Amino acid sequence: MNDCGGSLVCVRCGARYPNDHYDRPCSACAADNIASNLTVAYDQRPGEGRAREAMRRGPRSLWRWDAFLSASASAAVSLGEGDTPLLPVPALGLGDVWIKDESRNPTWSFKDRLASASVTMARRFGAKLIASSSSGNAGASAAAYAAKAGLPCIVFTFNGAAGPLLTQMRAYGAMVAVVEDRDDRWRLQAAGVKRFGWFSTSPFFGPVVGSNPYGIEGYKTIAYEIAEAFDWRPPDWCVLPVCYGDALYGMWKGFEELKAIGWIDRVPRFVAAEVSGSLAAALIAGDRMPPPRPRNAATIATSIGANQGTVQALEVLRHTKGAAVAVDDDDLLRWVATLASTEGIWAESSAVAALAAIEQMRGRGTIGPKDRVVALVTASGLKDVAPIEKTLRPAPIVRGTLDDVLRALDETYGFHHG
Repeated sequence: MNDCGGSLVCVRCGARYPNDHYDRPCSACAADNIASNLTVAYDQRPGEGRAREAMRRGPRSLWRWDAFLSASASAAVSLGEGDTPLLPVPALGLGDVWIKDESRNPTWSFKDRLASASVTMARRFGAKLIASSSSGNAGASAAAYAAKAGLPCIVFTFNGAAGPLLTQMRAYGAMVAVVEDRDDRWRLQAAGVKRFGWFSTSPFFGPVVGSNPYGIEGYKTIAYEIAEAFDWRPPDWCVLPVCYGDALYGMWKGFEELKAIGWIDRVPRFVAAEVSGSLAAALIAGDRMPPPRPRNAATIATSIGANQGTVQALEVLRHTKGAAVAVDDDDLLRWVATLASTEGIWAESSAVAALAAIEQMRGRGTIGPKDRVVALVTASGLKDVAPIEKTLRPAPIVRGTLDDVLRALDETYGFHHG
């Protein structure tokens, strides 16, 4: 276990800050008109001196990797998150692609890793309340882990957020506040942080830099699990749905840490699947910061619906010679249905963005025919059923004999019994 890290450092310029500056961006970069997040810097190299085999003996959660994290497993606020399956998906026709299925986490999304790591540190810092601004997954996770920690939780969300997600937050006991103007979420949360010292797990100011640095440490464990599953031979590519790049940065940092202690010999290239095109534009133009890229219409991929990427995401793509790929709603709907009907994995619309990006990159030859690729599927389709429900045939109402049922199945689904 690493004790809180000696400090926090800027992901871009390396400026160093005290370990309680988790609720603010890098002031050195801000003076240069760049919004950049901080990350945890440890007093010793994470994992150094530990044996790979020892990692198998810890709790069956992300906290078996506590030698790489900010707190010990014994101090963790945990619901058994992590250790999600890594599954081959040959029926998709995308080549050597594996899915890291994060819908198997306790609240059915990858945000549980961030929530467990951040709420653990919130309790350690003596926080009295957990706060989140969220359209869904982050708020649901924050609510669940706050409940486990015995802390009150407030979630600011907006009109139009998916109904099942709002119900999930409320079921965990969160105080959900719905604002009419999306920007009010951050304004109100920032006021609570300043006035009462609320512990924020999510972004709450703009331009957005990313989530709480201690929370992002939880995403490193996705990299550790992938490396372990492949017998410490990393894939060639990791492709993720990206909004603010928290998981992107955390996974990259995790692979870098494994390489630094000699457990792996290389780091995968990373791809950001986005809806705005902000990161892609920054890579093409060589911008220091991703530009805003407003859309003419809302996307069904609300979990990655931001109009502007972050510096932390851009840094990862540049470090790994990666790429950013814009995906559209039609491709997302097609991949939700394809993944569910061929591999038995029902993911939310945002969660299949990686598959749409892989399809494009395979088609262009950017991802080679023999390259091994891991796609992060971030959340369950039960989180937001409306987009896919509109594309499905209504189930027929049947009565009478079995022959009547077979006729109805033929008419509705084109099914012919052999």
